[in-house]
Amino acid sequence: MFADRLKHIVAKPLSWLGEHSPVTMVRLRYLARFHRLPDLKHPKDLNEKILYLKLFTDTTAWTRLADKYQVRQYVAEKGLADILIPLYGAWERVEDIPFEELPDRFILKANNGDGKGTNRVVDKTQMSDADWADLKKELQRWLSLRHIGALAGEPQYRGIRPMIIAEQLLPVDAGQSSLVDYKLWCFHGEPHSFLVCSNRKENGHDTCLGCYDLDWGYHPENMVVSARYPQEPEPLPRPQCLEEMIRVARTLSEGFPEVRVDLYESQGRVWFGELTFTSLCGMMNYYTPEYLLEMGERVVESLEWRV
Repeated sequence: MFADRLKHIVAKPLSWLGEHSPVTMVRLRYLARFHRLPDLKHPKDLNEKILYLKLFTDTTAWTRLADKYQVRQYVAEKGLADILIPLYGAWERVEDIPFEELPDRFILKANNGDGKGTNRVVDKTQMSDADWADLKKELQRWLSLRHIGALAGEPQYRGIRPMIIAEQLLPVDAGQSSLVDYKLWCFHGEPHSFLVCSNRKENGHDTCLGCYDLDWGYHPENMVVSARYPQEPEPLPRPQCLEEMIRVARTLSEGFPEVRVDLYESQGRVWFGELTFTSLCGMMNYYTPEYLLEMGERVVESLEWRV
């Protein structure tokens, strides 16, 4: 309890700093994580180039595509409506959500969520009156979050109007404890490699990570193992829809210097997750420095890198 209160107290001035001086905020957070300042004048690795792109380039298009509701229209415009997870509804007020009309099991998401605690699986058969009251309080809190990216200087979240969306809950394939996230790194419209998240814990954060090339070669040497981000003891099976995932990622990433296209595979089909422009805020510490440099070399800005 004390730790949560302390985090809330600290977050408030940091959010203000991120809102009014995002460059300072980014430098401070990067220094705290990597014990050095990022090179924003001559960015080299993938982290530094993500930081540069979010701080000094036009990110207007990112806002629509970071919105979990609005991005569905973009996916459909790209001719990929069939990979959208069925949507039950979207609401701007908790009291407008018709829980009695929703199926027994579904997933709720904040459309402006950044993946840090704004998803909730609901099983109506297991809900008590107290559970419903807690859920509605949680959803109300989500709707109160207007610029969740302020703490990390992420501009794409500032213009998103908060909503709650309800989607079909995809079944987990046999042999897995959770849905596997297939996250394809794409540079200038070309898929490069997979970051794969599996066996995600209930808190939505702790997960096993793996690096795979486009032929599903396993590359543990590119990853930094930690208690929070362990690796699977054995490589995961090759996805049934590997080639389809690569095709989808190529279509959705067209026109962007870098973007991560996050997909799922369930019951032999590809499903769209989200588009991620600022992976871990541009402060990824689960890749080796060498691999971050390798991927960073693929991000070529049309203008000279300068601050």
